[in-house]
Amino acid sequence: MEVVSTVSGYDRWSEIYDSDENPLILLEEKHLPVLAGNVAGLKVADIGCGTGRHALRLTAAGAQVTAVDFSQEMLNRARAKPGAERIRFIQHDITKRLPLDTGSFDAVFCCLVLDHIADVQGFFSELARLRRPGGFVMISVMHPAMMLRGVQARFTDPASGRKISPRSYPNQISDYVMAAVRAGLTLGHVSEHAIDAELTGVSERAAKYLDWPVLFLMRLT
Repeated sequence: MEVVSTVSGYDRWSEIYDSDENPLILLEEKHLPVLAGNVAGLKVADIGCGTGRHALRLTAAGAQVTAVDFSQEMLNRARAKPGAERIRFIQHDITKRLPLDTGSFDAVFCCLVLDHIADVQGFFSELARLRRPGGFVMISVMHPAMMLRGVQARFTDPASGRKISPRSYPNQISDYVMAAVRAGLTLGHVSEHAIDAELTGVSERAAKYLDWPVLFLMRLT
């Protein structure tokens, strides 16, 4: 497997990202919207928005969305989708201070990003900075247990047939939880989700992870 920089990896992945039938995304889409709740009328930041799957859903649900990603190619895909004209997109290195005002968002979403972040403490502090008093931060990430099976974010490059992995870091659940607490956030919800038989019926790729924890979710206030 070829390991490349996170930005380069996602630039290359963008071509097939939405058609990849990633079982992690399917599992997340089953659980995250319910946990996030009603976002109508809220100002929302989507940090690490990728091809815009959450930004577009949140906008359609009535939120005012600002979406940030470090991959220009992922953003190009997002901007080309119906409804994207209502979203403010920003290309920026999300490991640096974000070009967004302090306390300006009712909700901050960061989905399937944290395993690519080396300094999770600094990153959580930045997410907390964006949240207004009374708002919340919504987190999803590949469960660290996946790395025990030698699995990290990866795709097959359609041009070369090679397996490509954007650089990931072996962060643990304790790293995420303690980074959130030290950033002044309160754990409102924490859950771990495994692949079940229902999902294996939808995704053949999911079958080899049956009953294995794949997704970690947090809602922070």
